[in-house]
Amino acid sequence: MAMAAIVWLYCVFMFDGRRELFRDADTGWHIRTGERIAMTMQLPAADPYSFTVRGKPWFAWEWLSDVAMGAVHAKWGLQGVAVLFISAIAATVWLWIRFNWAAGGDFLLACAFLPLFLPASSIHWLARPHVLSWPLILGAVWVAERAPVRQSRRFLIVLFGCGALWANLHASFLIAPLTGLLYAVGLWTAAWVWPATSSGSRREAHWLAFACVSFLAGTLVNPYGWRLYQHVLSYLADSDLLDRVAEFQSFNFHARGAGQIAAVMTISFLGAAVAAGQRKLGRCLLMLCLLVMALRSARAIPVVALVCLPLTNGSLRSWWNNAWEARTGPRDMNQRLVNGLRGAAGYSANLLTIDRHLGGIALAPLFLAAGCAVMALPGMATSTGFSPKDFPVAAANRVADLPADARLLSTDKFGGYLIYRFAGQRPVFFDGRSDLYGSEFMKQYLKLVELRPGWEQVLNGFQPTHALLPADAPLRHALEKDGWRALYSDNVAFLLERPRM
Repeated sequence: MAMAAIVWLYCVFMFDGRRELFRDADTGWHIRTGERIAMTMQLPAADPYSFTVRGKPWFAWEWLSDVAMGAVHAKWGLQGVAVLFISAIAATVWLWIRFNWAAGGDFLLACAFLPLFLPASSIHWLARPHVLSWPLILGAVWVAERAPVRQSRRFLIVLFGCGALWANLHASFLIAPLTGLLYAVGLWTAAWVWPATSSGSRREAHWLAFACVSFLAGTLVNPYGWRLYQHVLSYLADSDLLDRVAEFQSFNFHARGAGQIAAVMTISFLGAAVAAGQRKLGRCLLMLCLLVMALRSARAIPVVALVCLPLTNGSLRSWWNNAWEARTGPRDMNQRLVNGLRGAAGYSANLLTIDRHLGGIALAPLFLAAGCAVMALPGMATSTGFSPKDFPVAAANRVADLPADARLLSTDKFGGYLIYRFAGQRPVFFDGRSDLYGSEFMKQYLKLVELRPGWEQVLNGFQPTHALLPADAPLRHALEKDGWRALYSDNVAFLLERPRM
């Protein structure tokens, strides 16, 4: 718990979570959607925010997270939203440490992995629903790892409830049945390859299969039923669309700080190999699957750090225990080194014993209250929210003076912020709901903002009356050349008005 408290403070001050958590404008429409649901007591069936696809059927597939964010915002504003997600991150760190022990990991090795886990996961520390799903992802793998212990009908009912909760929070609920399936395949394979040493594997595999069925049955308890699966899977299978969404692109290993990400990936590959050598095929399959996903999409890198590092820890400690079973160690090795390593292992085991007796969960309300008090300080309050260096905070004051029927051309990042700023009352051109807008819209949008051949036809097709774009947008000079009049400009954004015909 002490480490979770340290991470809480790190997220607030060093990471600057008061602003960094809001660096993605999707937070804006999530908050307003949650408030809308609470006010109308029904889910939106069609898009209420844009003028380009207004009225198009829309799946609010993270509606429960939206409601939580909207309720917190209605009570405590963006400070409350920041506390919610900083607390979720701290809780995830606490669970991550406990999962290291559940996977059979070493105390000192967990401490060594933590400085890698934090930067790898922080690339996606955002006030968005996926952060609320991270503890559930850990729980799913935890259940798969503990399959021999958890075989009970009562626990299947618990899994049913978890499936219902997760499916309404975030689309990552598909990770749970995938994990169960991979572990079941690993157990079945082990029972077939090593029948003499895999007694009980088939029984455990069958229980995991029932667990997956129970969980999947629970996920159907959502407002969309089976259509949620259809929508999520069709979205993930639309490579034409995902190729145009930045967070689904491969990570740039030439970027600053990429060495830590590369270390996480390398260690995880090592852990998968060691797990395979220990005949823990389910663990190996899951780690390899997540690593492939992370190489394809940077969005999966935090999940690799979340799941694979603790599993690697457990595999390495098991290998260590088997390799150093003899009292004296290998005779061809330096005895001082052997004794030093053995002493470190013993010291680590003692620390682990102490930590297990001092889990600190009872102190969680105290840490949360202290964190809320810190965030409530006047200086903290004024610096929490969307950064005026990245979002058109000042320009929005001028946008407020535009006619109510203005058709405002803007980017998806600006669109999400405008939805928040005007509580969804001013229609936007585009925002971060890529599954709603679709690949064809994305093609037209990129053609327009990147001034590709035919951009004039796209512009005339959407018929915007005004444009609010980033200060360095190449479209600015083209619009001014066509007679668009400047209404506002600063270092972040500019606002133009189309000439009247």
